[in-house]
Amino acid sequence: MEVIENYTGHVEPGGPAARRTLAHLTITKLSVGGEWNNNAYLLVCRATGDALLIDAANDSERLMDLLGHDADRPRLRTIVTTHQHPDHWQALGAVAGATGAQTVVHPLDAEPLPVPADFLVEHGDTVQIGDSELEVIHLRGHTPGSIALLYRDPEGTAHLFTGDSLFPGGVGKTTTPENFQSLIGDVSERLFDYLPDETWFYPGHGDDSTLGAERASVPEWRERGW
Repeated sequence: MEVIENYTGHVEPGGPAARRTLAHLTITKLSVGGEWNNNAYLLVCRATGDALLIDAANDSERLMDLLGHDADRPRLRTIVTTHQHPDHWQALGAVAGATGAQTVVHPLDAEPLPVPADFLVEHGDTVQIGDSELEVIHLRGHTPGSIALLYRDPEGTAHLFTGDSLFPGGVGKTTTPENFQSLIGDVSERLFDYLPDETWFYPGHGDDSTLGAERASVPEWRERGW
C-alpha cells in the first residue's frame, strides 16, 4: 500500500494512506470508504513494533495491507472501537480474527459489536500501545458509550482521536436535545477546557483539525443546537 509521509490530515477513499512520525509513535490515517467514507487510524510504537487500530470500520483487505505482510510488520495487539454505529466496525471481526488482536470498547456501546469485547474501558482508563498509552475520554451524546482517545506526546503536542463526537465545524450528530446538551457539555469540559489549542484531533470521517481552530466556534455550536 502506498503511504504518504507528508501528513496533512486529508485522505481519499481508495487513495494512499498518510503517516506522521512522532518521537515514540507513528500515526497512519486511511480512508476505508463505505457509505460514509470512514477513517481508520493505525498507531505503531516505534520501540516495540506493537500496533493499535482505531475503528476497523470497513475494507478488511485494505486494513490488512496497511499492516503489511512482511515478517517485520507491526504486530496488531489492540483494536479500539470508538462507538457502536455499524459504519465503525464492519471489518472488526475479520481483522481481529486474522490478527488475534484484542478488542476494546466502552461498556455502553459493546452489545451491538459483532465480536465480544476483550476489554471494557471507562472514562480515565488507559490503553497501552507498546511503550506508550492512550487516555480514554468518555463523550456522551452521539451514542451512550462514545469515546475519544488521547495521546500526550512527551516531546510534542497532544493527539486526540474523536470518533464521531467532534469534527471540524461541530460536534457529532445527536437525535434529541438532551443528547446534544450532553455531547456539547462533554466536548466543552472534557476536551476544550482540558486540552490546549495546539491539540491535533483526528475524526472518524473527513479531515483533521486542531482544538484552537475550532474553539471560538463552540458558543455558536451550542446556540444552534448541532
